[in-house]
Amino acid sequence: MTQTVGILGAGQLARMLALAGHEMGIRTLCYDAADASSASFVTQTVHDSFEDEAALLAWATQCDVITYETENIPLNVTDILATQGIEVVPSRRALAMMQNRFLEKTFCQQLGIQTAPFALIHNEMELHEALKALPYPCVLKTATQGYDGKGQYKLNEEKAISTLKISYDVPYVLEQWLEHQGECSLLSVRAQDGEIRYYPLTYNEHQHGMLAFSKAPYHDPKLQQEANHIAERILTHFDYVGVLAIEFFIVDGKLVVNEMAPRVHNSFHWTIEGARTSQFANHLRALLGLSLGDTDIVAPSYLYNCIGQMPSCERILSYANAYYHDYGKTPRPGRKLGHVTWCDFENQGGEDIHTSLFVEINNVY
Repeated sequence: MTQTVGILGAGQLARMLALAGHEMGIRTLCYDAADASSASFVTQTVHDSFEDEAALLAWATQCDVITYETENIPLNVTDILATQGIEVVPSRRALAMMQNRFLEKTFCQQLGIQTAPFALIHNEMELHEALKALPYPCVLKTATQGYDGKGQYKLNEEKAISTLKISYDVPYVLEQWLEHQGECSLLSVRAQDGEIRYYPLTYNEHQHGMLAFSKAPYHDPKLQQEANHIAERILTHFDYVGVLAIEFFIVDGKLVVNEMAPRVHNSFHWTIEGARTSQFANHLRALLGLSLGDTDIVAPSYLYNCIGQMPSCERILSYANAYYHDYGKTPRPGRKLGHVTWCDFENQGGEDIHTSLFVEINNVY
């Protein structure tokens, strides 16, 4: 019998989950408050309010298991579903912690996992007090909802506070700016029986707060082992099921946790072509109690985000081993519209092709 996976949210991550499910004979059904959605091109989507209890429950009863594509799903959605004994996966506990930067960093602190020094901020007075303990430069971030650099403000000196145009109607987290040697991320996946598999560490570069490109693998056995150990502790703590993404700063040869995401992650889109099992397929396998797939990389891989406008499909596909993913979204500045992956199957070294593709993609911005 065909199983149905319900997905809260209907953006590009839900779209790619649906495509992965289609290959395995898994039906997907999305629920989103937005009228326009990337996933609706490839799977059935219910468009209704997250506050509409009747609509949510009518949708949920059609699903065998429910997951989400973003940690910014309102927690009240999980509470509405829980009234009928319906749980989301990964669990509400994990979702509640990872959608709040303060709770997330406090949790890491309790587990002895290193983060940047931080403070919770509710008003300008608290900001001034916190800056007495956290030296400049610092970064002020909304505690919830921020993504792709949104809701983030770097403070290089005290007079920068006067230029902030924020109302403090939501809590903020102040973090010390860390001088780091690079950024990387780890994706792990845990099955219902507790088995855990890890993808290779991936190196990331950001522009204007958004991921510009990722390169896998990041060759550092010591850091890979450290990242795996951190992920294992978090996954075990929550009795977690599904994929977990952790973003790190590399500081003096060690890993410092930046953020976590209880979902499939942009920096691992390369796994669709570059790994034996994609992150999307493995998330679905975990949700449905299927055996996890091999997470080994099949070739060094580069992932490029297409932001604001898509490059020419014809031009991109003129590169051997390049793959073009268009999310079907309306172009606008600063919006992720798709991605390109290039896999170095022939072990060519990659840097010349990487540079050419990066220029090709960025020339349309």
